[in-house]
Amino acid sequence: MEEIKIEATEKSPRVYFDPENRKFELEGNSRPENVREFFYPIIDKLREYFEDIINNGVEDNQNNPVKFVFQLEYFNSSSAKFISDILILIGNYHKKGMPVKIYWYFDEGDEDMMEVGEDFSEMIDIPFQMIMVSQ
Repeated sequence: MEEIKIEATEKSPRVYFDPENRKFELEGNSRPENVREFFYPIIDKLREYFEDIINNGVEDNQNNPVKFVFQLEYFNSSSAKFISDILILIGNYHKKGMPVKIYWYFDEGDEDMMEVGEDFSEMIDIPFQMIMVSQ
C-alpha cells in the first residue's frame, strides 16, 4: 500500500500515512473548502489498509500497533465530522482485534482541544494518550 503525503496549507492539515511503519499523522489546521474531497480519499485508504490487516490476521500485529497522531491546532465543524469518522473507523477495526495507539496533542492552556480529545476517546471507547505541548 502506498503512503499518503499531503502537505499542509493555510486551510488544510498535513496528512502523512506510512503503512509500512504503521503510522498515521494529522497535523495543523483543518478547514478545507471541500471537506469531502479532502477527507474521503484518506478514509478510503485507511479502510483498505485496515481490511488488509484484518484479512491477513491481526495476531501477527499485536505487538506492533498502528499509531495515530492527531496534532490539530484548529478544525471547523465540517472537519470535526470527518475526524470523528476516521476515529470511528479506527474504533471499529480495533474492536475486530487491530491493535492501535492514539496520541492526541493539544497546546498548553487549550482546554477546548483537550476536551475534544477526551470526548472523541470516550466516543470510540479507546483511551487516547493525551499529550500537552508547552509553548
